[in-house]
Amino acid sequence: MAGNQWFTLPGSSERAVLIGGHMDSVPNGGWLDGSLNVLAGVEVLRRISEGGEPPVTVRLVNWADEEGARFGRSLFGSSAASGSMRDQDELRTLVDKNGVSLPEALAAHGVDLDRALDAGGELESAAAYLELHIEQGPVLESLGLPLGVVLGTFGVERHRVTWRGQAAHAGSTPMGERRDALAGAAKLALEIREIAARTGDGAVCTSGGVVCRPGIVTSVVETAEQLLDQRHLDAEKLASMLAQAKEASERFAAEERIDVEFERIWSIEPILFDETLLGFCEDAVREVAGTAHRLPSGPLHDAAEVSRAGVPTVMMFVQSLRGLSHTKLEDTKAEHLELAVAALDRLAAKTIDWVTAGSGARACADARGPLR
Repeated sequence: MAGNQWFTLPGSSERAVLIGGHMDSVPNGGWLDGSLNVLAGVEVLRRISEGGEPPVTVRLVNWADEEGARFGRSLFGSSAASGSMRDQDELRTLVDKNGVSLPEALAAHGVDLDRALDAGGELESAAAYLELHIEQGPVLESLGLPLGVVLGTFGVERHRVTWRGQAAHAGSTPMGERRDALAGAAKLALEIREIAARTGDGAVCTSGGVVCRPGIVTSVVETAEQLLDQRHLDAEKLASMLAQAKEASERFAAEERIDVEFERIWSIEPILFDETLLGFCEDAVREVAGTAHRLPSGPLHDAAEVSRAGVPTVMMFVQSLRGLSHTKLEDTKAEHLELAVAALDRLAAKTIDWVTAGSGARACADARGPLR
């Protein structure tokens, strides 16, 4: 269901340790986000299988459409499994740049949007979830560390901001008489930098695209559709960032004598990962790399959705060269990739022992009811 792919190594118990990631990418993306997650998981499953039947079931999942590049809606497969996908009516309205709707695109690959939430059944026996990912940022490289332990993921507010002015001839309309929709979008694109700086603590705001209509060189812009992405690890500060963006937009609209409207595309609250698994992850990283460092994740990850479902979750980062991702320049040293797979394997072993002892099962039951 929901386009996710599951691979299962049966164990003596139906309780399951999940290892996950995603294989989809973005246009002109790199080679590691997120193929590394899944391929590292394959290697861990291979190692475990060589020891005979494990004490608990181990499952590998390739989550569908983590990036959301085509329709602007990230974490499709994992949000369906977590049960947080409650916006089907809104999802039906999403179209790509060619006018293809999200339900049409899903149907072309055998996925029914109305049944996507059935994917939640795959998490019924889950006792823990582990994910390895490249950092996609510069922190680990700046510290000279190959690996990091992820505290949690930033909350995200993602909106489409539509500015409406008046089309007019570019040659005959005086500057003071223009109602230029692009002027509002341009002012907001600069203002969100100030909003992030005032908020601090790693706050980020991005204007990821502006589509102008009529989009010709001889006309003042009548309509500008702007994409806004805001992220923070603190829910209250994230809400404040959005409020500041809306207030500034109203001010800019008045200055330019245009109209502005915010439409939420998608949002997710900040997620903090399981403290016990964070400890296991730190131990695993120290054992293979000597030093462990905790850091938050600004990018979104499927792990956040699994955590929202009540499954104890943790992530591990491996250093990204130059902090680059979502580009063909994305890369990680080969020796660091080897350390990452080794650390993930040790983390999996520690987690299997924990679940076998019953701790993972109790944590999961406390969050979501008894396991089968």
